[in-house]
Amino acid sequence: MSSYQEFEAEREKIDFLLEQGYIIKGVTENLDGAFLEFDYQGNDSTRAETERLHILHPDSRKYFSTILVQQQKKAGIS
Repeated sequence: MSSYQEFEAEREKIDFLLEQGYIIKGVTENLDGAFLEFDYQGNDSTRAETERLHILHPDSRKYFSTILVQQQKKAGIS
């Protein structure tokens, strides 16, 4: 798989969870990539409370960083 395809696959996973009503709740970064923790914010009790993604591609890490900043601005967190 090409580098761009890897990025696209990870971006689609992130976008899917966000569209389903999850928000990024935590990030753990290490030499193996980043682990994103998502919390569900909707009313559907059949969904998992938390989801976790392992992000490897550097562009995907930049992508979720911008989303995280947007979430913080929306929530009024500086």
